Amino acid sequence: MSMHADPMEHDDRWLLNLRGVVVTGIGVDFRLTLRLGSDWVLALEDRVRLARGPGRKTASVTLDPETQDVAAALALFGTPIASAVAVKSGALSVVFGCGTHLTCGPSPAYDAWTLDGPRGWRFTSHPPGELAVRKGSFA
Repeated sequence: MSMHADPMEHDDRWLLNLRGVVVTGIGVDFRLTLRLGSDWVLALEDRVRLARGPGRKTASVTLDPETQDVAAALALFGTPIASAVAVKSGALSVVFGCGTHLTCGPSPAYDAWTLDGPRGWRFTSHPPGELAVRKGSFA
């Protein structure tokens, strides 16, 4: 059982309440998977932007899970999350304690990312830009 509060819904976004949760595992296949603590798994299937600092003009790198071009994400291992937001238009923003920002927008063709958590929480970015949220059993 996670000691963190459930995600909180707002008009245009969900605050994911992952502050302090540490990246405990990283996997790569056709997607980039981040294990967050022991309760959450973030699977990124679309391109992901990693930037140091908040500005749009900040130097960034694009990760492409489909081609396994995700080496820059390895530096996130052991890093705590400072904030995480899922926008109802399908975008995801995660800020890490080291100052790195991860952003993933919706895909026009397929699910861009999925976040699974405790008690059946699941957030999925469906095309062309819709956030699906479920809580409870998936059966």
